[in-house]
Amino acid sequence: MRVRVMRRAGVSFSVLGLVSVLTVCSQAEQARDEVRAEAGISHEAEHNMLTSEEVAAGWILLFDGVSTNGWRGYLNTSFPQEGWAIADGNLVVFASDGSEGGLGGDIVTEQQFSDFELVFDFKLSPVGNSGVFYRVKEVDGTTMWEVAPEFQVLDDTAYIDMGTMDMNKHLTGDNYDLHSSMVTATSPVGEWNTGRIVVLGNHVEHWLNGQLTVQYDYYTDEWKDLVRVSKFDPALYARSPSGSIGLQDHGHDVRYRNIKIRPHI
Repeated sequence: MRVRVMRRAGVSFSVLGLVSVLTVCSQAEQARDEVRAEAGISHEAEHNMLTSEEVAAGWILLFDGVSTNGWRGYLNTSFPQEGWAIADGNLVVFASDGSEGGLGGDIVTEQQFSDFELVFDFKLSPVGNSGVFYRVKEVDGTTMWEVAPEFQVLDDTAYIDMGTMDMNKHLTGDNYDLHSSMVTATSPVGEWNTGRIVVLGNHVEHWLNGQLTVQYDYYTDEWKDLVRVSKFDPALYARSPSGSIGLQDHGHDVRYRNIKIRPHI
């Protein structure tokens, strides 16, 4: 059972003071709504925007909330015609008939990156399953999971309760099939999570909701041993120092937004 503890600073308000604070907050939110409306920005679309500070810091928006620009199918020149869509400012992969390949297949960015910091929000449906891949270098005759590391995205509780497979190294925030998360930081199904992947040279970090879940280094003896006993082919897996960012269609409903990257050149 996952237990989340929230601590609140000991601050006391009078009733009138609290009413005053709530009134001010309500007025501020109303003012923001008016600004959004005048600018034609919905609550959903505003999530997929960069601040002026982020732009100055070199961040790039990978999903604009209204189009699939910059994305295409894995081993394909165009975006999938089915299985993926944009809804309420989210990039959505739809549930299929249960087949692992899904309806539309995996997607990748047209741009490729070597060293970077990637941030993304995701929301799972019950029994949801997907993943975020990096340094994806496409190889004919393969699927994306065979060639690139994966930040696992999963309804952990559902799969643990099923008890049909070994979930070690297969939970949200894990480096799929190689490294287990050091903490439990997933939000409940139906709530948004924020993932973060940092890649600098051979060093990689996975973060989930502000907590470090995994860190590892490519090509060390330990890494090679882990790959050797995993489901991956050492001749194919993680062989490229650069590549696309990928999102997995695993046949389950999962939503993504706020996908942005800061390349380190």
